[in-house]
Amino acid sequence: MSAPMTQIILTDTGLSVPLAAGETYFNYCWLRDVCPSCIDPQTRERIFDVASLPSLPRARQAHIEGDVLVVDWQSEAQVSRIPLALLESFATRGRAEDPADLPRNLWYADRGASFLRVPQQAVLTDPAARAQLTRALIEDGIAIVTGMDGGKDSLPRLVEAIGPITPSAEGLFFDVRVEIAPTNLAFTAGPLEMHTDLPGEEAAPGVQFLHCLENSVEGGLSLFLDGAAVAEALRQEDPAAFHLLANNKIPFFYRHDNWDYRAHQRVIETDPEGRVTGVTISQHLQDAMDLPQTLLDDYYPAFVKFLKMMQEERFLVRFRSEAGNCVIFDNHRIVHGREGYVADSGKRHLRGCYTDRGALRSTHRVLAYQGFDGRIAPEPDLQRA
Repeated sequence: MSAPMTQIILTDTGLSVPLAAGETYFNYCWLRDVCPSCIDPQTRERIFDVASLPSLPRARQAHIEGDVLVVDWQSEAQVSRIPLALLESFATRGRAEDPADLPRNLWYADRGASFLRVPQQAVLTDPAARAQLTRALIEDGIAIVTGMDGGKDSLPRLVEAIGPITPSAEGLFFDVRVEIAPTNLAFTAGPLEMHTDLPGEEAAPGVQFLHCLENSVEGGLSLFLDGAAVAEALRQEDPAAFHLLANNKIPFFYRHDNWDYRAHQRVIETDPEGRVTGVTISQHLQDAMDLPQTLLDDYYPAFVKFLKMMQEERFLVRFRSEAGNCVIFDNHRIVHGREGYVADSGKRHLRGCYTDRGALRSTHRVLAYQGFDGRIAPEPDLQRA
């Protein structure tokens, strides 16, 4: 991709390059830093330190040669050859291309039937199926893996196909079933209000796996909703309430005999561009709010409104967990809960664990570089159903 052959303008601090996106300015330090020679080809780590130069870099001359910008620097012998594709990406997107930077598909109650379902064997053996799973988890925030066996190594094998297991206060794994002395309301037969897991940890787990080993009880339907969709609906209906939840942190905890976690989180998470990236909500792990009391006069109505929206039928998906299935979801986006069930009507046992969102995106990038972007299902049984 070659830019139009017009003049490159040099200044004291940077240069302007004619690109397809239009004439675009780039700082000299930034250009020197993105020179491909700065990255070791073996370790793929940076081997250049701009602070090692006697003075800030400045171009002697620059020109376009084919599909690269060639920069000859004044105070060093280095000649940088910077791909125009990289410059175009920053000119149009403000960042480098990223196969894992996928738009979120916001969904509502009618979406449950179309969650991606993919067999575990395909995830473990077929990179195309694995890419389809990672793509769905980034775009939709949720997917279901079918055909899981009941062995103890079944869940870790699945998780490790996406990323390393992230420990929590409960250890590497946790079992969701009725316990005599529960450390969490999830380990009872009662209803579980809509929540995200472990907000009391400074960095709450990113991706949750819930492998259903058995479920023969009366009741106990699983509940899911897209927290980003609810947050965006709140932004449309009540911008002031959205602003309060997105710009103030409230305290959460997770404590028992041997641990006492505490952290402050924003209920609505946004990125630098203001896009909703997720939510953090858990009334059973919410500590006494420590915002100024006068601020709470406005904060609490916004907070309660958001909680009530999460009970609306337009957002909620209900389904029965089935033995052999594993629901995987983004714990920073997908809000989940459970209807109560009759404890002595049968058995209900789910085994869970976590990995982080960084690992998920890393796996998707590597698969994309290998030619698997998850767009096309190679087998009929990998279609959304």
